[in-house]
Amino acid sequence: MRLLVTGGAGFIGSAFVRMALGESAASRLVTIDKLTYAGNMENLAPVARDGRHQFVRGDICDAELVESLVAKERPDTIVHFAAESHVDRSILSPEPVLRTNLMGTAVLLEAARKRGVARFLHVSTDEVYGSIESPAVADESFPLHPSSPYSASKAGSDLMALAYFATYRTPVIVTRASNNYGPYQFPEKLIPLMISNAL
Repeated sequence: MRLLVTGGAGFIGSAFVRMALGESAASRLVTIDKLTYAGNMENLAPVARDGRHQFVRGDICDAELVESLVAKERPDTIVHFAAESHVDRSILSPEPVLRTNLMGTAVLLEAARKRGVARFLHVSTDEVYGSIESPAVADESFPLHPSSPYSASKAGSDLMALAYFATYRTPVIVTRASNNYGPYQFPEKLIPLMISNAL
């Protein structure tokens, strides 16, 4: 399988890259990451010498770069993790969040559509549901009720991905995980922050 992974130097993206290469699922894996506050090359150190992996420092909003990568690499699947994901930062300055999460996703979807990519996995968040009353249960049909610029931008990018499926039959899958944690997580997030404080 040939993969293009966006945001692959971030916490969740790098875990996917390490897993995909570790399980030999990928014959070729290209990671694109802008290396903002959440991206860190140390997250990819375990795969730095893997000949199947190439890192590209770049912005997913750069349509020329994205289209050239998709044309050159011919990925079977695009796995889209790249996002400005900090809620508080989105409140203080919404423009970078809107640009990356909405426009970047649109750029990727259009490249996937033009090049006939076989699968587009759009990684989203449970934040799109907003605060859920008890019992806190939601499924795919639960209404979206974002409560910050970050969650609104992710809800918008989800809807854009689903619209590409409805309009162009672009083979899109949207996932909405919650409370991810583990190695290489940015230390300002809740679980590593609590562990650090306890230590």
